[in-house]
Amino acid sequence: MVLLRILVLSLLYLTHVGSQSAFKQTTPPHSEGEQPPVDANNLSFPWSRLRLPRYIVPLHYHILLHPDLTSLHFTGSVQIQIDVQNNTNWVVLHSKGLNITRATVLDQNLNHLSEQVLPVLHNPSHEQIGIFSPRVLTTGQKYFLHIEFEAELSESFHGFYKSTYRTSTGETRALASTHFEPTSTRMAFPCFDEPNFKAIFSVRIRRSPEFIALSNMPVVKTVKVNDDLLEDQFDASVKMSTYLVAFVICDFKSVTATTSSGVQVSVYAAPEKIEQTHYALEVAVKMLDFYEEYFNSNYPLPKQDLIAIPDFESGAMENWGLTTYRETSLLFDPHTSSISDKLWVTMVIGHELAHQWFGNLVTMEWWNDIWLNEGFARYMEYISVEATYPDLKVEEYLLHTCFAAVSLDSLNSSRPISSPAENPTQIKEMFDTVSYDKGACVLHMLRHFLTDEVFQSGIVRYLRKYSYKNAHNQDLWDSLANTCSEEDFISGKHCYSSNQASKNAYLFAGEHLDLTAIMNTWTLQKGIPLVLVQRKGSRLLLRQERFLRTVLPSDPLWSAMQQGFLWHIPLTYKTGASSTIHRHLMTTQRDSIDLGEEVNWVKVNSDMTGYYVVHYEDDGWDEMTNLLRKNHTALSYKDRTQLIHNAFQLVTAGLLPLNKALDLIGYQKLETHTVPLLEGLGYLEVFYRMVEKMDEIDLTRNMRMYILQFFRDVIDQQTWSDSGSVSERRLRSEVLSLACHLDDPPCVDRARQSFNDWLQSSGKLNLPTDVAKTVYSVGAQDDHGWASLLHTYNISLSAAQKSKVLSALTRSKDTNKLHRLLEMGLEGKVIRSQDLSHLILMVARNPRGHHLAWNFVKKNWHTLVQKFQLGSSFIRNILIGTTGQFSSPEDLADVQLFFESVKEQVSQLRATEIALDNVQKNVRWVQRNLETLRLWVNEQME
Repeated sequence: MVLLRILVLSLLYLTHVGSQSAFKQTTPPHSEGEQPPVDANNLSFPWSRLRLPRYIVPLHYHILLHPDLTSLHFTGSVQIQIDVQNNTNWVVLHSKGLNITRATVLDQNLNHLSEQVLPVLHNPSHEQIGIFSPRVLTTGQKYFLHIEFEAELSESFHGFYKSTYRTSTGETRALASTHFEPTSTRMAFPCFDEPNFKAIFSVRIRRSPEFIALSNMPVVKTVKVNDDLLEDQFDASVKMSTYLVAFVICDFKSVTATTSSGVQVSVYAAPEKIEQTHYALEVAVKMLDFYEEYFNSNYPLPKQDLIAIPDFESGAMENWGLTTYRETSLLFDPHTSSISDKLWVTMVIGHELAHQWFGNLVTMEWWNDIWLNEGFARYMEYISVEATYPDLKVEEYLLHTCFAAVSLDSLNSSRPISSPAENPTQIKEMFDTVSYDKGACVLHMLRHFLTDEVFQSGIVRYLRKYSYKNAHNQDLWDSLANTCSEEDFISGKHCYSSNQASKNAYLFAGEHLDLTAIMNTWTLQKGIPLVLVQRKGSRLLLRQERFLRTVLPSDPLWSAMQQGFLWHIPLTYKTGASSTIHRHLMTTQRDSIDLGEEVNWVKVNSDMTGYYVVHYEDDGWDEMTNLLRKNHTALSYKDRTQLIHNAFQLVTAGLLPLNKALDLIGYQKLETHTVPLLEGLGYLEVFYRMVEKMDEIDLTRNMRMYILQFFRDVIDQQTWSDSGSVSERRLRSEVLSLACHLDDPPCVDRARQSFNDWLQSSGKLNLPTDVAKTVYSVGAQDDHGWASLLHTYNISLSAAQKSKVLSALTRSKDTNKLHRLLEMGLEGKVIRSQDLSHLILMVARNPRGHHLAWNFVKKNWHTLVQKFQLGSSFIRNILIGTTGQFSSPEDLADVQLFFESVKEQVSQLRATEIALDNVQKNVRWVQRNLETLRLWVNEQME
């Protein structure tokens, strides 16, 4: 919560003088038609809706801010040039937590419209203020709205907020940073805080000489205000949405390079971490060059700054020209950062720089279509990293993005990609797995449907047509369907006359198709389709239904939940007869395909380019199991991975017996590719961790023995080093982590020896980065090791190392230590508040900590909501993540009881519905499958 206080008169005077210095000072005569002085107490707030009226449009903001990093408050003024669309006495705009000290309206010549002090009314529930002008603001005229204000720097992670970092000597230093998306610009200055009120921004920042100030644009001039104060004046921005405005006041250092088109790229970090910025600089320059070519459009600003903020709730933020990052998302230390850390940094930079076009240059009209920003940026991570850093093998991770989307989308509590969102809490909840991951996977499907060339040319057309504007879903479909403009129309496969183009025509499978009709089935309805496949001779019989993991087909509710769902599915399939990938668009509930010949096998959804689950009916899954055992390389690694994923998802949905899915992964002694190997191992690990938490002692022991026995060769092949390809290093990290968690003696002994060597070197020994977390985790099991790691966590200057150490600390079997960690996370000194949600989830994953973590959330609920905001990803993650560990009816009742006790707060949250869906799903899974699992494991051990 932002606390307000009265500033001393000298500061108020300084702000007033500075904000007026650029404008003509006049005392106008009494205006004609001006009403008598108005008593604010007699006015009622003029606007009742959440969204602002459209009768005032902002054109240009002149912003002056003076943050004081000692007192942690700021003063400021904003002068907004406005265009009046309808006669009115009122200007309604957003403000949250700001103390408005003065408001005036000036005409185009900067003359005051009124001698009166203008009344300012507040509507806190809508985060709006209304300013009353006694003189009517006339249609077609432009005016200047001048507002002065002051506030405390926010203690949260939103708005204009305080951050700190600690030097190696123990000194704490402060900085001020911003995070405005989606609705927090109003916490820094009064504004029209909606994405379609695009305007130009001219920013001035006052600061002490020991600091620097950064904003979206370069500094054009720095003037001396007095001996202790400088003012940086930044160039006017391009036209953009309020949520993209940014400024940071800090004492950071930077490294700089230039792209091939002349854009200056700089990476900023705390002075002692500047050596960790070089990789990010290299990536950013490469990425900007790539995107300029891919989008066939120059980056429109003269510079791009990337800065590592010590306190940052999300991963990063795409503010135009000044992208802000969590330290783990930007800094790379070769001594402590693993190959996974390197990939993460590369992908996050790729994501934020993609936003400079998708989101910044072209912005969604409203937050209901935030997927146009986030789904595209998530997908462009893969396209950009694959093009610029092919050795990182980023394509191996795309499947898991889609698996994450399937996991949420197969719950009844899912939502359509494009969903209504009005208030700030609902808007924050839009930044979820559906917008990011499902959005990316639907775009991946669309790209393969249209071909790379057509997809890319349609994107270029979309960006050109809507530059500096706002767009809807429909605008994207139109751009993708009309890849030629009228002027450069040519006849050909993908370009049509205007009459044909209006049908969004495509030549595909011999037919003209309506792209809008196809894509609306993916964006305007929730859920994911299940394609059921049956073979009858040379024919493939198909039917589609909604895929649900929370309601079984035998449930009375199942039929009602299937009503009205139909997708236009771009099917692909491959058969045993040839290597050709065949295509078919399925637009009806039932369909069939003539294969032309009898074949040994059919695999539908080649390489999982389509966003749908496939169920092979009759003996179809037995065929797949036999194929994998006899000749698994007949299928690509992506196909093998998707088969494993689909099989276990179908088990949860009640469509496939668990033993069939477990038999399917029996071929994995022959598997050599990391991705399918880790997919199969991952499901066994999930089951092991579940029964481990249930105190199923015999089953836990037998599963442990089976996993170690079955994957013995893979475990023994791993070296304790950082050698090998990216895939090999990733496999090593995952396999050794699990082996040590399963108390595999060779693994534990090697890790303990490495930990002791590290301890004896006083932490100076550089452990291999890919196994460091495993080594720390084994070392954390005794008191001395745990205390040593906590000390390392406290003094380390590497965010990557701190992340690994914190994970290890949460692996302790001592519940007192786990409780201590949670309390430290809540306090926010040793363990930063930004890491609290991840800390809670890691404790919940520990068999000794899953109830401890949930009880901590319940006990500190009101503190957590106050700190992290109700609709935030933080609250969503802890609700879904902690409860997701539960699988008993008693736990389900406890979760329901807690949600009922905070009903007033959470009734509007989708996260609580998802959490309950998940626990109910887990309870049902155990009831249906635990005995099957027990019998199957026992058979394997005979």
